[in-house]
Amino acid sequence: MKIIDNCVGCGQCVTFCPSHAISVCGQAMIGDTCTRCHLCIPYCPVKAIRRDDQ
Repeated sequence: MKIIDNCVGCGQCVTFCPSHAISVCGQAMIGDTCTRCHLCIPYCPVKAIRRDDQ
């Protein structure tokens, strides 16, 4: 998982991450506890979350 530059730091992804792997400090950051479940992707209003293969 990766966050691209258009992240606005709204925190929606943090709310929906079941493994609590995302934090926001200006922009979202995905931590080591990410399970790659991809549940956060549809909740990003600016489509800033990408799978590693995208």
